[in-house]
Amino acid sequence: MSGKVVISGPASWNRIVLLEHLPEPVPHMQFALGDHETVGGTSAGKALGLAGLGREVELFTLIGSDADGERLRDVLGRVPGLELDVVEGRVTERHLNLMTPVGERVSLYLSTPDDEPGPDDGRIEAAMEDAAVIVMDLSPRSRRLLPDARACGRPIWTDLHDFDGESEFHRPFLEAADVIFMNADRIGDDPVPFLRHCVEEGASLAVCTLGARGAVAVAAGGAGAGGAPGDGTADGERMSVHEVAAVPVDVLDTNGAGDAFMAGVLHATLEGAALDEALAAGARHAASVLTTRHLHPSLDALLGG
Repeated sequence: MSGKVVISGPASWNRIVLLEHLPEPVPHMQFALGDHETVGGTSAGKALGLAGLGREVELFTLIGSDADGERLRDVLGRVPGLELDVVEGRVTERHLNLMTPVGERVSLYLSTPDDEPGPDDGRIEAAMEDAAVIVMDLSPRSRRLLPDARACGRPIWTDLHDFDGESEFHRPFLEAADVIFMNADRIGDDPVPFLRHCVEEGASLAVCTLGARGAVAVAAGGAGAGGAPGDGTADGERMSVHEVAAVPVDVLDTNGAGDAFMAGVLHATLEGAALDEALAAGARHAASVLTTRHLHPSLDALLGG
């Protein structure tokens, strides 16, 4: 087994429009504070983060043969340490993201690629067999490939994003994953009960990011993600609760911070860090992404800062 992380999930070409406030649902006119085009997609964000940390990573993603797809292939193909495995998707996923200076966002999906079973599946199945960790990000293709990922016997990490605890699309990811990440946008004021539920159902670790308040995690058996004893607050003998503060930074753009956090935790875990150390590494890595208007600082040289 190698130290490589294999990721299945979305990469997209995005236009970001910065607004003073999000539009109200009535006819009106607004002036943008600025706009730019960049790489998007949660899986692209994680792959960029891991590559930037020096981790060998292979990204399997659907990209079309259109102009935006060519731009996406070109940029991701020039990132050191990132192995890009493109699956033909007819059209490239494209988003229009309306953002505010405080990080509020509305994402409009302009196009989404098609996914059909085919010879490309064999490539990711072979890569999964030799992976240290498999990241299965939310997408129809990843959902279809979850049984193959589980059959490999490798640890599966997933990011449920703004899961509300009920969505049926998310449930197979929840049930398959050994490590679960999410944010607190829709789970309620206190995510810890749901994180405990994830661990009770079989996950070894469940983490919820809290924006400027940092993140909270629940680990099985009081053990850190790297296998070392955790030093969080004990919850009986079965699990422990851990918290990490956000790293203060002047925020330029919040896109990709959650993906960077997970990438930082994952890389530190594979390096043997205990859970609290891994969470701190995730917070530091997330802070580095908040200072660029792209998913990762490595794109500044390729797309302009």
